[in-house]
Amino acid sequence: MKKLFVFGTRLAVVAFWLFAGMLSISFALHAEENQIIVNASGTVSVKPDTAEFGVVVRSEAKTAEKAAAETASRYRAVQDALRGAGISPEDAPSSSYTVSPRWEWDPSAGRNSLKGYIARHVIMVKVRKLDGIGRAIDAAVQAGADEVQNITFSSSRYEALREQALASAIENARKDAGIMAKSAGGRLGQLVEASVSQSPLRERPQLEFMAMKAAPAPVSTEISPSEEDITVNVTTRWRFIGTPLK
Repeated sequence: MKKLFVFGTRLAVVAFWLFAGMLSISFALHAEENQIIVNASGTVSVKPDTAEFGVVVRSEAKTAEKAAAETASRYRAVQDALRGAGISPEDAPSSSYTVSPRWEWDPSAGRNSLKGYIARHVIMVKVRKLDGIGRAIDAAVQAGADEVQNITFSSSRYEALREQALASAIENARKDAGIMAKSAGGRLGQLVEASVSQSPLRERPQLEFMAMKAAPAPVSTEISPSEEDITVNVTTRWRFIGTPLK
């Protein structure tokens, strides 16, 4: 009988600790459920201070050699003009270069016939001071460029401003979560999880200028970009503590 009692006592002890373990697991799961989820955003406005655009030099001739030679001559003239407008060689690299045949459909022969060759050289120009963008455009076009295309704007302070927007988004999330916790009769605990996404910038204008649209010297073409918004969105989860601070 004594041995049975001891064995029964051990069973009771084991059962007690198993029950206590189940309670602790239950409490942990319950604690994880007591959370506040908040979506918030932070926005910072940025004024572009840098511009990029493509300059196209294009020549057509009966032979590939002549088309390439004419394009090379006009390319040098455009690059010289860009130097005069304050654009360094490093900020005016070649973006692409092609020499290709030009075919034309001949209805009488019922086939394509070779009409000549086209040489096309594209320069990607970067302007680091926006007050000089009009001068650079006019210099390129007046030197013989066929097209100025796809002007885009950016900011050299983009990363720093994005960090500001992210910090603002987290602070807004914390503030909203605190209000929710207080309104629910408790208080806000630590941040459990956060994820971030970023809204794309508005489509930047892509402006195209042909040679005939360039402003005559000494008048300068004027380009004025608008401000852009950098918006960062966050999704956060915070612990909710059911008792308010006294």
